[in-house]
Amino acid sequence: MKTLHNQTDEIAGKFLGKKTDGSEFYNPDLLVAVPRFENRERYGIKNDALPFYGCDVWHAYEFSVMTENCLPVTRVIKLRYNCNNEFLVESKSLKLYLNSFNMSKFGKSISECLEICKDLIEKDLSDKLKTKVEVAFLTGNRVEIFGDFINIMELVDEASLEIENFKEAPELLEVEENSDINEYYLTFDSLRSNCRVTHQPDFGDAFIYYKSRRHIKESSLVKYLTSFRSEYHFHEECCEMIFKRLSDLLDTEDELFVCALYTRRGGIDICPVRWSKNCSINPADFLLDLNKFARCGIKQ
Repeated sequence: MKTLHNQTDEIAGKFLGKKTDGSEFYNPDLLVAVPRFENRERYGIKNDALPFYGCDVWHAYEFSVMTENCLPVTRVIKLRYNCNNEFLVESKSLKLYLNSFNMSKFGKSISECLEICKDLIEKDLSDKLKTKVEVAFLTGNRVEIFGDFINIMELVDEASLEIENFKEAPELLEVEENSDINEYYLTFDSLRSNCRVTHQPDFGDAFIYYKSRRHIKESSLVKYLTSFRSEYHFHEECCEMIFKRLSDLLDTEDELFVCALYTRRGGIDICPVRWSKNCSINPADFLLDLNKFARCGIKQ
């Protein structure tokens, strides 16, 4: 009998870990939608009563298509959809789908070509994921985001850290009470997890903001984030797991924001972001702005 976990892996593994020639001619059937509910159920997150707001933001750096007179057009695509839908798009299927535009011809001019492609991609993804997906083609310089965040390693005694657990372990998190409400802006540049289907490593930067009387000890947070190194999950799942574990430690009125900017793989990066419903920090300035890159200095 198949478990929910096995069923999700089977859906996600349609192309993952397999030699695929794909298609260089437009083919929306290549897209694969992966259900979110299985991993959420494991961590007590209800699809119909999410404890956060959030979006999944993707950047595809290698989109190429042609006009009707075979003039090549290459752009970076940014796409965005809310996290309150039932599905996420599987990354290799998205890559194969976008590659299927490579030898396709649309429009008599570059602007007409891009407009046709934008409409097609928005429709195909919205239909597949059963939610509104927004798409933009980017030009110009990348923009740095989250400049006020402090590297968490600057706040811990590196020599005293002893890390032994490499499976997700919320019991590692330690909290102390303060008399005052404080704000914490933290980043961790060594987040690592693994693809749940191919088991290939995924690297990223975690950004965490919270406002609370409770203080999550930075050394314990480093240990907890490091415990993902032998976990096997999609990027969006890891972001939600971190949010849920931290929110469980805070008061219901506290503010919390978690974002994971993963290194691009296969020409695509995934940037899930989740925030509490009363959070004052605004992730929309750059990360969610369809006309701007997420950050500069994207790691290869």
